Amino acid sequence: MPDGEQVEPAERETVVPLELFFDLVIVFAFTQVTTLMSADPTWTGVAHGLLLLVALWWLWTGFARLTNAVDPEEGVVRMVMLGATAALLVVSLAAPRSFGRDAVIFAVAYAVARAFHVVLSAIAAGGDAVLRRETVRLIPNAVVASLLLLAGGLLAGPARLGCWAAVAVISYGGVLVNGDRGWQISPRHFVERFGQIILIALGESIVAIGIGAKDLRLDAGVVAAALLGMTAIACLWWTYFDWVLYVVLARFNKASPTEQAGLARDVHAYLHSVMVAGIVLFAFGLKVALHDTGHAPDVVPAAALTGGVALYLVAHVALRVRIGGGLGRGRPIAAVVLLAAIAGAAHVPALAALGMVATVCVALVAYEVLRHRDERARIRSRRGAVWAADVQ
Repeated sequence: MPDGEQVEPAERETVVPLELFFDLVIVFAFTQVTTLMSADPTWTGVAHGLLLLVALWWLWTGFARLTNAVDPEEGVVRMVMLGATAALLVVSLAAPRSFGRDAVIFAVAYAVARAFHVVLSAIAAGGDAVLRRETVRLIPNAVVASLLLLAGGLLAGPARLGCWAAVAVISYGGVLVNGDRGWQISPRHFVERFGQIILIALGESIVAIGIGAKDLRLDAGVVAAALLGMTAIACLWWTYFDWVLYVVLARFNKASPTEQAGLARDVHAYLHSVMVAGIVLFAFGLKVALHDTGHAPDVVPAAALTGGVALYLVAHVALRVRIGGGLGRGRPIAAVVLLAAIAGAAHVPALAALGMVATVCVALVAYEVLRHRDERARIRSRRGAVWAADVQ
């Protein structure tokens, strides 16, 4: 295949090893977000972590969309991806101090990664005039975001935070402004790719358990907290991979190319970013809780512990609504219960707070399995060959 030749959507059915290699660095980047929050477990630290996550998310999403259109293991595309991986590694290394002494290094590495993204977009566009115009439209967004991060590195205080907030606005708004005119979606590959980023985020939560407990005496409290945390993580995995993947794929397969572009934006670029943010917040709260299981956590990590899972479930509800499945009952109720539990989580031992989260998660999974066993069985047996109306 000639370098840069665009692959038809039907050919991009599975994720290839180089995409997984690229994602290894994203795993590291997500752990760095939790590290940043844990080093400053205040509302300011959480705001810094979420803004950092936004920058990382849209960097990853850009490459995920393009590798849906081209084979990243062919010719010059491979070299571009490897270059982007190296830039992302530097971004990740600088991430914990991206609001401090490494802010400029972070901004420069981020700009290099965005430059590789523009190059890859040009390769994916090939001789298509519409896609070439879309590539040109990426440049102002990349330049402005990079300059804002650089300015944030040179400034301090509220001005720095303002620069990062502007990057977040540009990142989310740029998708609406630039659009995806002309881009085709390979549904199976696209859905699988974003499913893997959820798996990566959940894996980061498991890493948070290990990091949080590494310097602690492995007593009964730490072991119990780790097991409760793992129970909650397993339930978060269950709520996504038990049926969501199949239903979303079915919705994609029934959609026109224009509808697929809208679904890719709303369901994956937007709502999956909220899911990942919820998981990362939970990982932060879990990591802090492990350090002192017998005492009540401070209000910020307590809010992250319960509110993070609630945010994750709210994104699931929004996804269901977006694909035409209605609000449902289980996940909205579980999200409301967890949000209500935020106040109590800061006044009970961390182990008890973790127990509350795990209990709600287990109850939700049990409800969906028992209450909707027939619909769930049909969805899983047909592996996504059902309409979105079959959502639980």
